[in-house]
Amino acid sequence: MTKDNKSNTGDSNTGNWNTGDRNTGHRNTSDWNIGDSNTGHRNIGHSNTGHRNTGDRNTGHCNTGNRNTSDCNTGDRNTGYRNIGHSNTGDWNTCDKEVGFFNTKQHEKVRVFNEWVYRDVWDNADKPSFLYFTLTEWVYEFDMTDQEKIDNNTFHTTGGYLKSYEYKEAFQKSYNEAPQEEKDMLLKLPNFDADVFKEISGIDVGKASCDGKTVVIEGVEYELKRKTVQ
Repeated sequence: MTKDNKSNTGDSNTGNWNTGDRNTGHRNTSDWNIGDSNTGHRNIGHSNTGHRNTGDRNTGHCNTGNRNTSDCNTGDRNTGYRNIGHSNTGDWNTCDKEVGFFNTKQHEKVRVFNEWVYRDVWDNADKPSFLYFTLTEWVYEFDMTDQEKIDNNTFHTTGGYLKSYEYKEAFQKSYNEAPQEEKDMLLKLPNFDADVFKEISGIDVGKASCDGKTVVIEGVEYELKRKTVQ
């Protein structure tokens, strides 16, 4: 371990708080990283959990773009593979926001909540920021619980640990922390369907939107309760 660098448990690091080897950045838990807070290997960017990424915040491998959750993308925010464009869930696309394969042109419509809507309507819709949640979060030492310190005993050298969430757990956390005006924005999205949203996120906004509320009809106050009609 290099004497000039503090709190490294790995070897040949030029940064600080690394537990892996040959890192030039900080808070890396694996090896050969040039950026910071990487848990994978041979990353040049920051906050990657996959390997051989040159962009930032990738959970997949071999990405040169940013915020990709899969592999071999040169664009950003792709969940599919080997895309040159951005925000694709399909593979081998050179255009943006496609769900299919080997496409060079966008379809004029997209499916939202299982129904078709014109792409420009969806693109121009106000979307709440809590929808853009992440599955990992860096927790600094001073914010760690006693149990987290027991479970992550390298926190003394890394200054904290990288906490991972399950998909629906992260979705719920982001929703819970959102202001009410953002939650209201969700209900105004094109084709919004509370049942579809619950199936994806685990969040029952339909129940929250009516149960327990009251209405007054001809001077009589009634409490609303949701009932599913078959």
